[in-house]
Amino acid sequence: MLTFSYKARDKKTGKVINSTIQAESEAAAARILMAQSIVPTEINVMGRNEGSFGGRIKTKDRVIFTRQLATMLNAGLPLTQSLTTVAEQTANRSMKQVVMGIVSSISAGATLGDSFAKYPKVFNNVYIALVHAGEASGTLDKSLQRLADQQEHDADMMSKIRGAMVYPAIVLAVIIAVIVFMMVMLVPQVKSLYSDMGKELPMQTLILVAIVDFFGQWWFIIIPAMIGMIVLLRWWIMTDSGRKTWDTIKLNMPLFSPLFRKMYMARFSRTSETLLSSGVPLLEELKIGADSVGNVVVREEILQASAKVKNGKPLSEGLSDKDYILPFVPQMVKIGEQSGGIDTMFGKVADYYEKEVDNTIKSIQTLIEPILMVVMAFMIGFIVIAILLPIYGLADTTG
Repeated sequence: MLTFSYKARDKKTGKVINSTIQAESEAAAARILMAQSIVPTEINVMGRNEGSFGGRIKTKDRVIFTRQLATMLNAGLPLTQSLTTVAEQTANRSMKQVVMGIVSSISAGATLGDSFAKYPKVFNNVYIALVHAGEASGTLDKSLQRLADQQEHDADMMSKIRGAMVYPAIVLAVIIAVIVFMMVMLVPQVKSLYSDMGKELPMQTLILVAIVDFFGQWWFIIIPAMIGMIVLLRWWIMTDSGRKTWDTIKLNMPLFSPLFRKMYMARFSRTSETLLSSGVPLLEELKIGADSVGNVVVREEILQASAKVKNGKPLSEGLSDKDYILPFVPQMVKIGEQSGGIDTMFGKVADYYEKEVDNTIKSIQTLIEPILMVVMAFMIGFIVIAILLPIYGLADTTG
């Protein structure tokens, strides 16, 4: 599919229209416009769809778009008019291009859910499923409102996790910068001083000198090798076996495993609440919820539970006795099954684990700070001793 910008005249009103449309060719675009009683006077190709745009579409842009569309639909505006109005208010040019492409697709006869599905890099499976459910039930505005809430919850949780990593990253960068400065600027001077006086360096200083000399002689091999290892690691993680291994490591990583496990439970529960409350069938919800978790190991366990549900077992039983699905989830689901409100229970589980994620982040920050301080003190202390001892030795010899 290609995106075309066009200038045309509406036969009914005589109004001149400047907009965009998506079609397989220029002729196809002209046929679509003519079918809508719009006479094109100029059609120019812009680019392909599927979300391949010049600018980045952030979660914030998507949330704003979703809320605005929900508000306009709730006010009773027609779908095409609502989308066009939202596109005019959108500051992100890439998002505007996506919305106008959706308008063109709907004008050509496609449903809103199918139109969103043409942009998988912008709208994920959860988004598309909720839109389909909203269209089928006639509650599209409510589905979009729930979707915006769910996206905000998820974005807020990820923002807190990233924020928790900022301080350790800064401290680690400072440690590395100080070590590099001392090894590059001071160690060679101490070595030169001892060499001029014909003295033998202490063992710890010899170790530092050897490290500095090694990096100085082979930096043109070491740096490309490190970059190559990072690229290779990223490629390996993208493979099926590598992704599964990496996700298993995250679930069992010392200090961080509780954070990851609670985060996945919060994400799965929030997605499940949103989907079920919008009328998505349970089996479909489990499949989409498993995909939305972001961890293939947890995804497999949720799909195993889905298989048990398909065979007639309760969802609470399917989720029980799993390695990485925390026990609180099936316990609350069982209450929901008995009361007839599984979606409500999933919402309570999501609220609980989102608070737990916040508490775990604070605990990790409390633990990381002294650990980093000890590591920094040890490494810098070793270097300082390795530099100062030779200087004091020279002073004693001179005295």
